Amino acid sequence: MSAHTIFDNAPIGSIVTWSDGTPQPPARFRKKLAAWQSSNSRGRLIRKQGGRGVGNISLSACFTLHEVDYGAGGVIAIRVHRTFSLESKLHFTVVERPAIGSVRVLDRSGDDAELVHLATNEADAKVWLTRHGYPHAVLEDVTADEAGADIIEGRTAA
Repeated sequence: MSAHTIFDNAPIGSIVTWSDGTPQPPARFRKKLAAWQSSNSRGRLIRKQGGRGVGNISLSACFTLHEVDYGAGGVIAIRVHRTFSLESKLHFTVVERPAIGSVRVLDRSGDDAELVHLATNEADAKVWLTRHGYPHAVLEDVTADEAGADIIEGRTAA
């Protein structure tokens, strides 16, 4: 799928893979493997942003994936997000959609909202919010309309 298809059809909370189409190098080539992994990985879709302008500069629409967290003892030290422009030449695939009935915890309302947690239900979302500081958080249910299987580019997305 193209970046446009992900932007238009994948619901926030989906797990998305991206690939440049090159084969994975053998593990013994650590530097080549690390470079390959930066163009071939997966993450959770946490944000979609439409095109916007900053001064005289026009920025195209994009989406952001949460790739991984690094930390220890329950403390996250580094959170890795990857933002892709709709002009990206990478190939994207939705490998998992959020479950029907799960609840998104967004950091704020509006078009610039970012997913900070995907809970299994509303009670779990409220418990999570009591332990994390998001004073303007918004809860949003995942509905059957967006989480069900869609036909995208002639294939059924799981």
